[in-house]
Amino acid sequence: MKLWGRILWTLLCGPGGRRGAPQGWGLNSWKSHSSLPGMLSATRVVRHWTQVFEERGIPEAQESSEYIVAHVLGAKTELVEWVLEEVVQRPPALVAQSGPLILEVGCGSGAIALSLLSQLPQSRVIAVDKEEAAVSLTRENAQRLQLQERIRILPLDVTSEGCWTHLLPWGPVDLVVSNPPYVFHKDMGQLAPEICSYEDLVALDGGEEGMDIITHILTLAPRLLNASGSIFLEVDTRHPELVSSWLQSRPDLHLSLVAVRKDFCGRPRFLHVQKSAP
Repeated sequence: MKLWGRILWTLLCGPGGRRGAPQGWGLNSWKSHSSLPGMLSATRVVRHWTQVFEERGIPEAQESSEYIVAHVLGAKTELVEWVLEEVVQRPPALVAQSGPLILEVGCGSGAIALSLLSQLPQSRVIAVDKEEAAVSLTRENAQRLQLQERIRILPLDVTSEGCWTHLLPWGPVDLVVSNPPYVFHKDMGQLAPEICSYEDLVALDGGEEGMDIITHILTLAPRLLNASGSIFLEVDTRHPELVSSWLQSRPDLHLSLVAVRKDFCGRPRFLHVQKSAP
């Protein structure tokens, strides 16, 4: 994602549009397919990279191209879109009063938190990540976007014992949002080469059934959520059934899987889990 994003951004901005533009087969491939100068439309970039991906055997070529271009241009991801819809449907008093308080459990750059802040002017976010580099990057991005007054960024490992005590002073929260590591460990060796080369594998490996971090989040959330708070997760297609079964085995958490949403390829990839009163 990071490499494709840099390449596509360079193409959208035109030659010389960014210093330090990436070199390699990506740009060479573009040059071999087109000599169009200057700024390119997103549609034309999608069309080109769909062809390149198809030639190189990359699955879901058009969908992947559309997703990457949308990411580069700052479009809402499906997870963020769903959270925004949930906020709109919440009681007017909650939204009008001070806006929702959102907890993002991250493994990256706080992208979800910053996207929600930019699109929900009254919202506030607590962003947690165990990687200091990710915490620093989120702080830098928040300052660059002038959102630092509405976000608390904490270095915290949600798998550590008693981690919830560090978050209690900031709660209760209305929403917990996360794109956690969810790849089944046995599937890690089958990831596409471009993912293995450019993505942080620690942020992908979810353990034996891809549930290691997911279950920690679900265990942590009830302590922090308000009476009818919600959890939104991006997961593997096998997880809706696994998460539903796991929640049924933990009635003490008072959590229920209330909705499953499909991605742009029609696969069940997003979960809405809601807290109910004891």
